[in-house]
Amino acid sequence: MIDDILQESGAALAYGAVGIGLMALGYLVVEVTTPGHLGRQIWTDRNRGAALILAAKLLGVGAIVTTAIAVSEDDLAAGLLGTVAYGVIGIVLMTAAFYMLDLLTPGKLGATVVDAKELHPSCWVVAAADLGTAAIVAAAIS
Repeated sequence: MIDDILQESGAALAYGAVGIGLMALGYLVVEVTTPGHLGRQIWTDRNRGAALILAAKLLGVGAIVTTAIAVSEDDLAAGLLGTVAYGVIGIVLMTAAFYMLDLLTPGKLGATVVDAKELHPSCWVVAAADLGTAAIVAAAIS
């Protein structure tokens, strides 16, 4: 029993580290695709658009990671590798969806969504695209 708890605790730590790493990658993607310093925009300037975009990205990555963990077999190494692979695929596809929206809409989408004057409606579209893409990837995993 104690051995099981130790093994499962180790697996939880490993999956947690992978999930946090993938969410950090998601953060960096938002940082790169939007102008300005993301941390300052959200925590100092209280930019709701930037916060919404980041929150959707993190929720999307979290959903993909959760699904990858849930469907993984008892092989920890294979489960971790699958989680990383699916997480990266999800982030790449979410980024592709962002750039597709950028091509199809007027102006520069990255600048529009972090416009500090008001929460631009495009923020909701980008957030929906992130969450929808994450749902597609999660469904493909299961």
